[in-house]
Amino acid sequence: MENCKTPTLRVLVVEPLRAPYSRELPDTLEEMQKLVGGTIQAIYPFDEPVALICHDEGKLLGLPPNRALRDENGVLYDIVCGTFFLCAAPPDSDSFESLNEEQLERYAARFRPLELFLAKEREL
Repeated sequence: MENCKTPTLRVLVVEPLRAPYSRELPDTLEEMQKLVGGTIQAIYPFDEPVALICHDEGKLLGLPPNRALRDENGVLYDIVCGTFFLCAAPPDSDSFESLNEEQLERYAARFRPLELFLAKEREL
């Protein structure tokens, strides 16, 4: 009988109020959903083919704010809520791939600063 081990991806995990860390993630939808706590959504906020995978209803469910996404001028345009991870997303492929060592280091440095977000009270 052949060994049918599930392939893994090397990803960067970013949890609220924790430093990012790399880990091997089984390359299955179930494991990806388990990591983010529900159904996943892939967004592509970077210039290179790297996907940010998060809970698709993180904000609606009130998951804790995690990290800000900023444009090239440093202006905040979105806040990702809940745990997310980064992986490679080649444009010529229909599946995710592992980040390389340079990407792991660069994105770990980018998301290393912990961020706290204050809610502005709405006027009554």
